[in-house]
Amino acid sequence: MARQPRLTVAGYPHHVIQRGNDRKAIVQDDADRARLLALWQEQAVLFKVAIHAYVVMDNHFHLLLTPETDDGLPRMMQAVGRAYVRYFNLRHQRTGTLWEGRYRSNLIESERYLLACMVYIDLNPVRAGMVAHAADFPWSSHRHCIGQVSDKMVTPHALFWGLGNTPFAREAAYAELVQAGLAQTDKDHLTRSALSGWALGSADFVGALQQSTPRRLAPRKAGRPFKKTR
Repeated sequence: MARQPRLTVAGYPHHVIQRGNDRKAIVQDDADRARLLALWQEQAVLFKVAIHAYVVMDNHFHLLLTPETDDGLPRMMQAVGRAYVRYFNLRHQRTGTLWEGRYRSNLIESERYLLACMVYIDLNPVRAGMVAHAADFPWSSHRHCIGQVSDKMVTPHALFWGLGNTPFAREAAYAELVQAGLAQTDKDHLTRSALSGWALGSADFVGALQQSTPRRLAPRKAGRPFKKTR
């Protein structure tokens, strides 16, 4: 069965996952991590993509971002992917592919899942047992969101601004969200939808969005279609 094209719609947040080939490392040290972040920042500005959250793990990364144009996200990811592979192969004296195929992405409903997706991304190093607390991991947007560092690459979403009337209030409220964690159902929904490419949101959200694209946004119901009898 032919795979569906990725769905990218301007003005909506998208959750992106990119894995290393055979789950192998995509970064070997902090210099690699810094290079990847620099490329994201450079290309996000060039292609008008707002980055709300990110994390660089050893063998994969997550991004939460909103493109201003329908082709901004794929063009950004293509440019970063190619430039980073050239850099990585040259620096580590290797050849061949680095990524596990194309990146995975899906569109999410802001009101229901944007803050949950930010928390999900920030807690990746904790779930992996790399750190005890999200703030202990330096290669994510979490410390920026709780006011510990300033990261020019991060563009806060309007829903993040709505967490409080002052920077301190917003940062404290977001820190509490991360501390509280996510329900397992939300974790599962965020993981499955990103890997499958299905839009994530309420039935009304997905139905309204379906009107703007011929691409199917949700899996078909299981079972054979009902046949009418004469």
